[in-house]
Amino acid sequence: QVQLGESGGGLVQAGDSLRLSCAASGLTVSSYHMAWFRQTPGKERAIVAYMRWSAGSTYYTDSVKGRFTISRDNAKNTVYLQMNNLRPEDTAVYYCAAARRINRPLVTSAGYDYWGQGTPVTVSS
Repeated sequence: QVQLGESGGGLVQAGDSLRLSCAASGLTVSSYHMAWFRQTPGKERAIVAYMRWSAGSTYYTDSVKGRFTISRDNAKNTVYLQMNNLRPEDTAVYYCAAARRINRPLVTSAGYDYWGQGTPVTVSS
């Protein structure tokens, strides 16, 4: 049974940093395309970043480029999202996702097979 468990969210001030973690069980993160999405009330889940299984290719949505970094620790079977210089508009529930194959574009939620339960991030101004 595949499980993705996010942690690390919280309430911070603008300009602060947070590191989100996604601990995986039932799959090996180095063999999956891994991603972080975020969602705010009334809006669809939106891509933040993804890392292809080869780890040589990453993607970031424009609004987080230069501030967020996706990475993974194969030994811990965990994916991270380092978020620096947080802004109020980064406030959302952040979800970890995993895709075994690229059947749909990795920038869309439909491209992923497994999801975590989400961790909330609130950035105050």
